Amino acid sequence: MDLYLIGYLMCVWLSSSRVLGGYPIWWSLALGQQYSSLGSQPILCGSIPGLVPKQLRFCRNYIEIMPSVAEGVKLGIQECQHQFRGRRWNCTTIKDNLAIFGPVLDKATRESAFVHAIASAGVAFAVTRSCAEGTSTMCGCDSHHKGPPGEGWKWGGCSEDAEFGVLVSREFADARENRPDARSAMNRHNNEAGRTTILDHMHLRCKCHGLSGSCEVKTCWWAQPDFRMLGDYLKDKYDSASEMVVEKHRESRGWVETLRVKYNFFKHPTERDLIYYEGSPNFCEPNPETGSFGTRDRACNVSSHGIEGCDLLCCGRGHNTRTEKRKEKCHCIFHWCCYVSCQECVRVYDVHTCK
Repeated sequence: MDLYLIGYLMCVWLSSSRVLGGYPIWWSLALGQQYSSLGSQPILCGSIPGLVPKQLRFCRNYIEIMPSVAEGVKLGIQECQHQFRGRRWNCTTIKDNLAIFGPVLDKATRESAFVHAIASAGVAFAVTRSCAEGTSTMCGCDSHHKGPPGEGWKWGGCSEDAEFGVLVSREFADARENRPDARSAMNRHNNEAGRTTILDHMHLRCKCHGLSGSCEVKTCWWAQPDFRMLGDYLKDKYDSASEMVVEKHRESRGWVETLRVKYNFFKHPTERDLIYYEGSPNFCEPNPETGSFGTRDRACNVSSHGIEGCDLLCCGRGHNTRTEKRKEKCHCIFHWCCYVSCQECVRVYDVHTCK
């Protein structure tokens, strides 16, 4: 590792150490050694960093749900990295750091809005799925929202109880967002927007029964959408997020900060929209204060005019091109019955990276 990168990472560590007070550092449970040991070792709630007293009580009272909480955060992080894979900020996490995104989330930006929404949705999604799979004794299938069956089908299977998952996410993830300041108000709103996405996209999933797939009988159950679809939806909400301004006013409990929309001629945000009140850095150059890693050496798409294209992703610095040989399967043949044989071919690709 070169000295430049070592120095930069040290600066990021020092910068991130200043923001831990308001940072959801319990997200670090989803990374590293703690996450890999969840399935084999009991969780010690007191060892999870960054829990406020309400979260600590929740952990101790509902310990069997905590692996799903961690799985949900990991799911959210992975989806964030997928959605932003072609952006200047690509949802990079920092290894062995409690502030897993570094100082990026210290600002009330669009990026912070998306990460809070997708992480909260991930917790609700993973808990709901765990309950439907029967891995927890305190929850199970949803039997409250079935109603009469439709024409040509009947209820069957295990309907996923998304409302329970949303409740767990709300009780746990929002527990630290109880301060009377603008950032807590923003985080609560975006957390709820992420969870509402699941409830809005619950749908019937059905299975046919009968000879040769004749579908003489069809059983259906309520199911969550694919998490990728939730990520796509929230990414659209990120692109159209509403900018807010902070207002201060005095109440009996002291000074309270609230948010109002900055531009009245735009549509006011609903509970399903993401909100922010601080601008994002351009993420072009490394900056330990903002947590930007820059875009140097990032792969770019030379044929695209979008944000993932070399012109925009490389911030006008230009790009390098090199050839890369890759071994791939080719000339595959299906043999009866039943296997496929392939040859191995070497193909040459052009790889473009930012200067």
